[in-house]
Amino acid sequence: MQQNSLMKSTLVYCILFVAAAMSVMLYYSATKTVGVVDLAQDEVVRPSEQKSESTPAVPTKENEIAINRAQMSTNYFCIPMPESVKAEEVVLENHYMDKELWVSISAEQTKAYETFYRSGSVYGNCENVTDGRLEVEKDRICLRFALDGVYEYRSIFEDHTLYVEFVPSKEVYEKIIVIDPAYGGEEQGVVADGILSKNITLDVAKALKTMFDESDIKVYYTRMDDSNPAVADRVELAAATKADMLIRIEVSGDENSKLYGTSAVYNSKFFIPGFGNVELADLLEREVVTSISGKACGLIESTEDDRVVNSATVPAAAIRVGYLTNSQEAILLQREDYIKRIAEGIYNAVIKAYSV
Repeated sequence: MQQNSLMKSTLVYCILFVAAAMSVMLYYSATKTVGVVDLAQDEVVRPSEQKSESTPAVPTKENEIAINRAQMSTNYFCIPMPESVKAEEVVLENHYMDKELWVSISAEQTKAYETFYRSGSVYGNCENVTDGRLEVEKDRICLRFALDGVYEYRSIFEDHTLYVEFVPSKEVYEKIIVIDPAYGGEEQGVVADGILSKNITLDVAKALKTMFDESDIKVYYTRMDDSNPAVADRVELAAATKADMLIRIEVSGDENSKLYGTSAVYNSKFFIPGFGNVELADLLEREVVTSISGKACGLIESTEDDRVVNSATVPAAAIRVGYLTNSQEAILLQREDYIKRIAEGIYNAVIKAYSV
């Protein structure tokens, strides 16, 4: 009897403890807002409640967002939000080629939000933020922050404030590569019968994105539209992210219309021990040729015109996927299934590179 009574008492205490714990959990979940992005969330380091004695930051230029650099008693970059803003209305956009963080807030009435940011300031750990500006559109407010480098982000939305932590890419991803679709904008590459090389390289990059999005490899793309980033910016992306390799996609052309096939370009003057430029070029050519059942034209040492490959400080190579000046190969390079096979070859080369 005494044992049964003890067991009942223990059970009652357990139930009371669980109920109390549940109450605490429900309270905190009700007073916190879910994170804005899918990256791992860290506990927010709260700013000090002590008021700063410094002069409040005020905008000095039109559309400038004031940055209070004196109030830095937190590990996070802090962006106040109007009280009516909900977490699902906030989107963080990593414009890494421009070294910018965009914070977009959906709003039917943008005027009140515009007033909010023109009269206030952001604060916290601002050492990676060089400046900020406000853009007002019909259905959203966009806060654009220029950064001193390329970062990933961890964030949380709580107490009407968006807390953002800037994290180096290598602290988030173990495997990183850069894909560089050549040309873009006014630089069209080889042109034949109205077919533009810049569109072919972009199509290959988009096919690659579909594949890599399902892998554990983080890929940064120098362009995914008809822009033409500077050579220095393309190369800097690989250096800033500490990428394991840079792969440039190009299209060949020649006055001799009978030439066709796949080749790869590498910089022989910059030696990287182990897996370097020539090894990457060789792997790319072999895997792409195998995937498309094509002709290998061999490896080519870079010339002064191959500025991206020559400037890269990580293993780098350019894969030339075919001759647009060859009528038969030009037809193939316009086919979606052929583009996909080229992408599969590049993808397979990257997978094998990580197993070397």
